Amino acid sequence: MALPSKLYRFKIELSDVPKEQYQSLDFRVAQHPSESLPYLLTRVFAYALSYQEGIEFSSGGLSDPDHPCLSVLSPSRDMRVWIEIGNPSARKIHKASKASPKLKIFTYKDPNVLLNEMNQEVIHRKSEIEVYSISPAALERLSLKLKKDNKWTVVVMDGTVMVNAEDITEEFELKRHQ
Repeated sequence: MALPSKLYRFKIELSDVPKEQYQSLDFRVAQHPSESLPYLLTRVFAYALSYQEGIEFSSGGLSDPDHPCLSVLSPSRDMRVWIEIGNPSARKIHKASKASPKLKIFTYKDPNVLLNEMNQEVIHRKSEIEVYSISPAALERLSLKLKKDNKWTVVVMDGTVMVNAEDITEEFELKRHQ
């Protein structure tokens, strides 16, 4: 018998100062039984930090490797942004870059492994791909305080993300890699 997914709710007051974006986000995200908490939290941050009209989690989740983890779709359901989590393969990055005008990757792993693999492969529009890394230590500390219902304030300023939850404050650098 397969293990069930765990459902988490996030109410996030987002202040992304560089983008002049201030949003109240309220969404649920399912954790696949094989998904680690750092991966789940990276998906949550990718959603919040990439928030715009039309953003959505993949309906198949981790069980659908041919689709993005998150995407931003136009009102006519055309792909505008493909968002990957972790260290996707060069083949998947190439495919995603061809399928979408914009590709973002959020990783909680060593970004140099991903960047080295990308540099060794032929990837469509490689120089336009946005790669961001999030501190695994910060994600680990947040995962210890994760609840079924999470109310966070997230402030982005000067490349730093500050998260205030009910009983924890965490700050980490959101580093963009070329």
